[in-house]
Amino acid sequence: MANEPWNFEVPTQMRQFAEQSLEQARKAMDGFIGAAQKAATTMETQAAAAQSGAKDVGAKAMGFAEQNIASSFEFAQRLVRAKDMKEFMAIQQEFLQAQMKTMSEQAKDLGSHATKVAMDNAKPKI
Repeated sequence: MANEPWNFEVPTQMRQFAEQSLEQARKAMDGFIGAAQKAATTMETQAAAAQSGAKDVGAKAMGFAEQNIASSFEFAQRLVRAKDMKEFMAIQQEFLQAQMKTMSEQAKDLGSHATKVAMDNAKPKI
């Protein structure tokens, strides 16, 4: 029975090699899992920051929309009170010039704000 194929002894060096390989694989897997968890956390952080930035840009845009609507109502009230066509045209021209300036400033402000948010979100978070 000593010659039975299932009854053999594994050499010590082979067991040590297998144990070392298994330990190295375990360490590599632990490192991989740690890196994956870190990447997932970083992505969650950046996604939250991007979402926050998008909300901020949206709030700024809504503020501008409210401001423009209020200006339009003021303009309409002034038009209704115009005494003649000359005053009507003057009010309209004044409003159009003011709105062009306001919208240009708002577009610059919104664009620079959106760029800042995008740049802040693109920076690596350490």
